[in-house]
Formats: sequence, structure tokens, C-alpha cells
Amino acid sequence: MRKLFLALFICLIAAGGAFAADDTIKIGFFNCLTGQNAFGGQLELEGVQLALSEIPEVLGRKIELVVVDNKSDKTEAANAVARLIERDKVNAIIGTYGSSLAMAGGEVAEAAGVPVMGTSCTNPLVTQNKKYYFRACFIDPFQGSGAAAYAYRDLGLKKAALLIDVANDYSVGLGNFFKQAFTSMGGEIVSEMKYNSGDQDFTAQITELISKGPEIVFLPAYFAEGAIVLKQAKELGAEFRFMGGDAMDNPEVVTLGGDAVEGFLHTTFAYDPSMKDMNPVAKRFTENWKAAYPDKDPNVNAALGYDAYVLIIDAIKRAGSAEPQKIRDALEATKDVLTVTGLTTLNATHDAEKELGIVEIRNGKKQFIGTVTP
Repeated sequence: MRKLFLALFICLIAAGGAFAADDTIKIGFFNCLTGQNAFGGQLELEGVQLALSEIPEVLGRKIELVVVDNKSDKTEAANAVARLIERDKVNAIIGTYGSSLAMAGGEVAEAAGVPVMGTSCTNPLVTQNKKYYFRACFIDPFQGSGAAAYAYRDLGLKKAALLIDVANDYSVGLGNFFKQAFTSMGGEIVSEMKYNSGDQDFTAQITELISKGPEIVFLPAYFAEGAIVLKQAKELGAEFRFMGGDAMDNPEVVTLGGDAVEGFLHTTFAYDPSMKDMNPVAKRFTENWKAAYPDKDPNVNAALGYDAYVLIIDAIKRAGSAEPQKIRDALEATKDVLTVTGLTTLNATHDAEKELGIVEIRNGKKQFIGTVTP
């Protein structure tokens, strides 16, 4: 009898363990936690973690967040997604900062049939011909044309130039979309200068730009290199304005660039702590962020990480299931979900339709100017 009782007890423990495992929904997260893009990736992780603290379960099941560093590297991004799927058996995935990394990881997820919600990967190719990749952000054609519209229509500037990182898909794509939209409205591109990721000296490019006399230079750079460009442009006496994309939406821009970033403009998502009129989700996010991270302000990367999590949870609720295929199907039907960055609908190409924001650095601080329609 003692042996029988012991055997039954072991079976019950095993059954309880199996139930607990089955009772957990695993959401994977792959992002740049080290390497070139670590600052943005870390903010997105913190945004996801904040959302998880607010919504720790769905359908009566606990949510487990499984985090893997893609090290800002394409090969590591593919490996990270493979690990999340094969070893960790996740139900869905969030990530990543960096379109090229999203594309690398996306191929793996597509082959395995596991849905992914992108955070700030804005290149159109990320979701092109993909059944399982979605994103919480708008795409570069929308962003590039919005930047061009603001420069040409709102600022009244007719002569522009480009300074592009030719080794970066994000920079090349966004620059091309700005150029197409700006010239289609009647504007003139007077110069197109190039550099490579990791460059530290932009003297030759800036000197050439000064000689061409643009009124504004579009700089779709990541924040660290962008800040260096702005500092060197000020030192060389450049008088034209600079405008960038969402990758410049980083608190470190002011720290790195100092007074050289004054007047700098960039496109972003429709969220910033300086916004006067926030929707209820944005207000809650901002208040909870300040309580969790009192020493630093949130930015759109943190907001998009939060939104990506919210969109997956919304899909699981509507699907009534955490089965990957059913999550995918529900994501495809996402419409008018209120998120930090505005009312979000995922369109036929799995890209978010939402407002485009404009930010300017004034008196050493980011100021949300408002939204623009491309």
C-alpha cells in the first residue's frame, strides 16, 4: 500500500507539473540588448516588461516572457528566433529594433509558422509576402513621405539634400521615400551624400552639402551617428536645418549632441512624454513608466515594445486560444485597438496604420509639435 501510495503521489506531482507547464503562455522576445542598437532594444524590452507587469495573464493563464539577445547582428537574430521556437516552444514572438534583424529572424518564424509582432522595424520588406510577421509601427514609405510633406508643405522649404548610411537598409529606404515624395511635390534634391555605419568623420560630406546650399538635410541615421553629424555640422558653420527619422527619437541625442541638436526635427510615432493631449492608454503608460523607471523618460521605442505586447494579448483574447495559428489569424483581423502610439489597425500587408508625429529639439528638450498627414 505504501508503494502504491508513493506511485500515485509521484503521478499526481508529474500531472501537476504538466498542467502548470501547459497552463503557461510563452511569449518570446528577441532584440538588440548588446551591440550597436542596444539602447533602442533595451528600451523596447522595458516597454514589454512594463506591459507584462500590467497584464500578467490572459485566458486565465500566466504569461512567461522569454528574452533572447540578437546582439544587433543578422545571424544572431535568426539564431535567436530559432532558439525561441525550437527550444523554448513560444506561442508568439515580439521584436525587433532594426529592420535587417527583423528580416533575418522573420524567415525563421515564417518557416516555423509562429507569429511575430515587430516593434520598430519600419522597412517595407519586413512583412512583404509574410503570413506570420506583423508590426506595431508604420512603415518607411509613410514616414518618408510624411517627413517630406512637413518640410515642403509646413515649413515651406523647396531645396533639400540627403545624407545616407549606405550600409543600413533603414537609412537607404527612408532616404529614397523622402526623395520620391519631396520631388513629387515640386521640391529639389540638390545633393545626395553617403557614409557607412560606424564612420566618425563627416567633414567631407558636410563641406560638400554646405557648397550645395540646401535649406534642409534629411538624415535618416541612428541616434549616435546622427548626433556626431549634427555636432560636426555646427562646427563647420552649416546653416541649413536637419531632419531625421524615428531612429533619432532617443533621449541620448541631446546628451551626445549638446547645443548642436537645437532645432533638429525628426518624425516619430504619435507619442512623447511632452504631448499635451494623451489618450488614456498613453497616460497610463507614462505614469506607470515614471513609477517603474524614475531616472529616465520613456520614448517611442519603449512605447512600441508596450504596444507590441498589448496587440498580441488582444489577439489571444479574441482568438480564445494561444495556439500560434489562431493568434496569427486574430492578428490579421486587428482593427482600431487603442495603444500608446494611437489607434492601431493592421492592414492587409500586416503593417500598422496610425498617425505620424513630428518632434523638435527646443531648449535642449524634445517637444512634440503635432501630427502630419503624408
